[in-house]
Amino acid sequence: MLFFLNSCSKPLEWPESPLYRFEQGESNLTQPADLESTRNAIVGHYAHYDVVAYEDATTRTTMRTFIISYGFTDFYLKDGKLMQSDQFVHAEQKLSKKNAKSVFSDKAVQAIKPRIQEVELYKENGRWHIYRPATPSLLGIKGDPLQPLSKDPNDRNLTDPDQDGHPGVTVQISVGRFFKGEIYLTRREIFSNYLTLNNNGTLSGYVVDRSEQFVVGASKKILYQESNSIQHPDMGLSPVLLVPVDPNIGSFEKLMQIRDEIFPEEPEFYSKK
Repeated sequence: MLFFLNSCSKPLEWPESPLYRFEQGESNLTQPADLESTRNAIVGHYAHYDVVAYEDATTRTTMRTFIISYGFTDFYLKDGKLMQSDQFVHAEQKLSKKNAKSVFSDKAVQAIKPRIQEVELYKENGRWHIYRPATPSLLGIKGDPLQPLSKDPNDRNLTDPDQDGHPGVTVQISVGRFFKGEIYLTRREIFSNYLTLNNNGTLSGYVVDRSEQFVVGASKKILYQESNSIQHPDMGLSPVLLVPVDPNIGSFEKLMQIRDEIFPEEPEFYSKK
């Protein structure tokens, strides 16, 4: 869900890392004693919040981006295995260029369909940890998600998941009041989660994102260019937080009603004084 703006303005600075220090200590809960108890403790419906920090050094000046994703994660048991299912409902993009804004529609976000995946549990330093391996999935194009993303803008497998009449998924671009345009992307989503079971029942950790994307078109020639955005190596800038919630909370609207109660403020770039 990234794009770049070829601008000569100086980028804003990253905030301090880590972005958050999630609660891991005092509560009435304790760490489960064994593997079976841990699986049972984790099973449930969670509100999902994650941030991924990207950097693109191929532009005239470096472009930094935060992608902030909202959704739901469910853990359940199947044949004694702990399975993870993810659903994304909304995403915010924050750019390190002043007055620059990008929007990725909820319909496009909801078209991301990560594969249900068995997770691995292990105990370290008295705490239980969860590892969700990467399960590549395609967005805006059909095909084999285990193969590299097609670089053909006329590929016959292109789709229109946000149903706006353009191939791939659309990112809306604006700079100030005078420049607006669109970029049409395909993506191969490749992410892993590293989580810790906290004593308060939440799960927190970080996201490792190795996704690929390709620009298949744009509404303006100046936007029809490739970029090479990669995740910032500091994992403190790419946190994930899962909070147990009522199973009836399953839509973006219901999630936003409790957003400020369960999630921290979204990160912001800042200017050096």
